[in-house]
Amino acid sequence: MKLRKHCGVFYCRKTATLASMKKHLPSLRIATLGVCLFMMSSCNRKFRVWVGKDSQKIYNLQYGDHKRQKMDVFLPAEYPADAPVVLMLHGGAWKYGKKEHMIHIQKMLFAHNIPTVNMNYRLASKEINYKNQLEDIAEAIRKFNSLAGKAELLPDNYILLGESAGGHLALLYGYRHPEQVKKIISLSGPTDFYSETFLKSFYSKYTSGTVQTMVGVKLDRKNPAFDFQEASPISQVSNVPTLFFQGNKDFLVHYRQALALDSVLTEKNIPHKFIFMENTGHAPRFFNKTKRDSIIYPNILEWIKK
Repeated sequence: MKLRKHCGVFYCRKTATLASMKKHLPSLRIATLGVCLFMMSSCNRKFRVWVGKDSQKIYNLQYGDHKRQKMDVFLPAEYPADAPVVLMLHGGAWKYGKKEHMIHIQKMLFAHNIPTVNMNYRLASKEINYKNQLEDIAEAIRKFNSLAGKAELLPDNYILLGESAGGHLALLYGYRHPEQVKKIISLSGPTDFYSETFLKSFYSKYTSGTVQTMVGVKLDRKNPAFDFQEASPISQVSNVPTLFFQGNKDFLVHYRQALALDSVLTEKNIPHKFIFMENTGHAPRFFNKTKRDSIIYPNILEWIKK
């Protein structure tokens, strides 16, 4: 056995027999990906790899040059080769938030042997809008596609799961890229920034500042720019099966947003499931453990596995 050094860390190199390699093929699959990513990390001290029995968790894998362009990859011990990868998008009004806000869902999916990618994206500002955030999703997918073979997974085989602003991004990217995205899951995601119903609502008035930052264009209610329709998932729907959750007492994303999406998907005969929850506010999994464990998580698992 020889000790080798990389980035100040010693690791061992041991010769294995063919028989022992066959015996430990799942472990070798994980180890191969881990070593590959470790070398690619270029001594990034925040990059971490956790290896369990035939499973692996990779933290802060860089998928671009910006400091926000990082993702966590969880690979459980057992999954079929055609298993979709769940790509997760955090909320935070497009301007805030981080991937760690989705860690509870990621751990739950890991426990059910579902491979996941949980990503940060660049936050909205004067220079960054939702189009740049969609570019980040594309880059994260490109990055994982390049590694999918080492994890014995298929490229371009994703389920997008997003919450709040992340739900909006999941819907928009998913509908625009059905060749990559097989299903969509949205928790409290907004869907409409241009319809007459939206523009006349009180909800649109107190969210207009955030929406304008996200779109990158000033909103003229009497003559809204086409940009607001382009940013609305209800105007972009394609034949991607969609699961979405909405509370009737959500004051950040009004329940009419989900009703509008349900109406369009029904009209176009697109497979979908709409979970409408009474006496429920925004992003309820954070505040209601009962609904999280009895309604939200079971429906997510069912949708992924069906």
